[in-house]
Amino acid sequence: MEKKKDSVGFTLKRIATEQFAIVEEAFEEKAKINLNTNLRFAINKEQRLVGIFSLFRFEQKKVPFLLIEVSCHFQIDDDSWKEFSSVQPSKIVIPKGFMSHLAMLSVGTTRGILHTKTEGSRFNQFILPTINVASLIKQDVSFD
Repeated sequence: MEKKKDSVGFTLKRIATEQFAIVEEAFEEKAKINLNTNLRFAINKEQRLVGIFSLFRFEQKKVPFLLIEVSCHFQIDDDSWKEFSSVQPSKIVIPKGFMSHLAMLSVGTTRGILHTKTEGSRFNQFILPTINVASLIKQDVSFD
């Protein structure tokens, strides 16, 4: 049996702020705050890109007062992409450990963008906490 290689070659090719909003009138100084987290994945087969979309909504009474979504697009080297496409016919299967790594990079990038966009405002106190993204990605990610 052929041993799979342990590392994946990749490059961060693009970062985009997909959404950003502060809704000041929805914020109450002493109300309980909830943070909703969402990760979404996409690929571009022709360019060997994997996109990670990190969405965070700070809410009070189920109404968002601070929202940010950032996408990070990673180009995978040719050998690794071939390995991802050899697992199942007509599918791209990306190992959960590698997807967790890309998600961690994306969440960290989102954290930095949030800080920059809120710097000097009262909303700068809302920092994305450390998140165990490995617990969010429970299995390999498959694309048709």
